[in-house]
Amino acid sequence: MIPYFIAQIGPPGIELQSTNGVIKIKVSPPEGNQVRKMWIAHLRFKYNLVIWENSTNAEFRSQSVSPTDIIDGLAPDTTYCLKVQATLPLDSQEGLFSPIHCVKTTRKVNDPLCATNVSVLALNMKFHLHWNNRYKHHVSYNVQYLIGYLKELHDDYSEKWLNVPGCENITNTQCDFSSVITTGFYYLRVQAMSEYNKSCLSKEVKVDPLVTNEIGPPGVTVDASDVLLHIQISPPGGSECEVMRDHYDLSYRILYWKNSSNNEEEIKMKEIKQTIGTVADLTPSTLYCVKVQAFSEVYNKSSSFSKEECIKTPGDKVLPLIILATFVTALIAVLLVAMPLVFALYQAYNKIKYVFFPSCQPPLNIEGFGGQLFISPYLSATEEPIESFSIIETTITEEANQIYFKDYKHSKQSSRDSGNYSNDDDTSGSKVSEEMLAKGII
Repeated sequence: MIPYFIAQIGPPGIELQSTNGVIKIKVSPPEGNQVRKMWIAHLRFKYNLVIWENSTNAEFRSQSVSPTDIIDGLAPDTTYCLKVQATLPLDSQEGLFSPIHCVKTTRKVNDPLCATNVSVLALNMKFHLHWNNRYKHHVSYNVQYLIGYLKELHDDYSEKWLNVPGCENITNTQCDFSSVITTGFYYLRVQAMSEYNKSCLSKEVKVDPLVTNEIGPPGVTVDASDVLLHIQISPPGGSECEVMRDHYDLSYRILYWKNSSNNEEEIKMKEIKQTIGTVADLTPSTLYCVKVQAFSEVYNKSSSFSKEECIKTPGDKVLPLIILATFVTALIAVLLVAMPLVFALYQAYNKIKYVFFPSCQPPLNIEGFGGQLFISPYLSATEEPIESFSIIETTITEEANQIYFKDYKHSKQSSRDSGNYSNDDDTSGSKVSEEMLAKGII
C-alpha cells in the first residue's frame, strides 16, 4: 500500500469578500490546519472554481483560480454561489469540492479616474500596455507589475507590486514594459492619480509572454539561378530577438507563383523548418513572386505573410551553348588547316635563307685572299673558274711554306734520331723527296 496514491484529496478552505462589484477569494490548501499532512508540497495544488447565480436555470461557469484571486465579470446586486476543488495535475489526482459558499455582489463604483480597457499588445516579444482615460482633469499614471508565481503562494502579495521602469508618473496612456518580461507569467495594472492625491487601480491583466505574444512576418530575400529559386528567410524579430529564436519552434510556409497576366496561374506552397529554402522546376525567363509566413504548431500561432519579393529567372542557355560549341569547332578546324601551312612556309624560308644567306663564314686563311669572294659550297664545281683554283694553289705565301718546311725537317730529324735501324735506301729516298719538295717550293 502506498498511502500517497490511494489517499483522497480533501476539500480546500475558502474565504470570500464582495467589494466594488467583484468577489475576492482566498483558498487554503487541503490539510492546511493540520499538523501532520499527507500533501506536503502544497504549492503543487491547482484550484478549479465552479460559480453560478443563486437562481433557477442558472448557468455554471468553471475557471482556474489562484490561492488569492479576484472573480470579476459579475452582475451587481446578485447572489452567487461557488465551490472549489484542489487537484494535482501531474499525478492525475482530483480532490473533493469544498462546501458551497454564497455571497452577494455590490455595485461597482464608476470612478472616471480609473483607467479602463486595459489591454496588452505584443509583437515579436515587444510588449506594450494600453488603456483609456476618462478623467477630464490632470491625471498621471503608474504602471505596476506582479510576478505571477507570487499569486500561487498562500501569502498576501498586495505589497509586492512593483513599478515598471520608465512608466512612472506618466501622462500618456501607453507603456512599454518589455524590459520586465523574461519567463513565466505576470500581472499588470494601472494606478491613476489625480492632482488631489486620489488614486484608483485598474483591472488586472494577466500576461503569459509566449501565449500573449503575436508572431510578426519574417524577412525574405530571393535569388535565382539556372534551375533553382533560392529563398533566404530572416526570423521574426530579427537575429537579436533570442526569445523568439529559442522558445518558438518556428516553421515557414512559402507561397510562390508566376507573375503573369494569366490569373489562373496556380499558387504553390512549400513548408520548411530551416531559414533557407529552394524551389526547383522553374521556367526560364519568367518572373516569379514569393511570400513567406512563419507559424508555430505548439502555440497554434501564425504570422501575417511577408512582403512579396519577385525575381526573373535566367533565360534558356541551350542556344548560347550551341553557338559557343560551333565557334570552338570552327576555331579548331582553322588551326588544324593553318598549322601545316605555316610549318611548310617556315621550312621553305629556312632553306632559302640557308642557300642564299648562309650564316657560316670562310676560314681566316682563305677569307679575303686576292680580293676574291667566298663561293657557296652548293654551287657546282664546273662553274668555278679554273684560273681561280690555280691561283689558290700557287698563291701560298712564303711565310706559310717556310713554316711547313721547318715542320717537315723537324719531323725528319726526329725520325732519324729514333730510328737507328733505318737503312741507306730510306735515307736516299728521303733525300730525293727533300730535293723534290725544295724544287717545288722554289
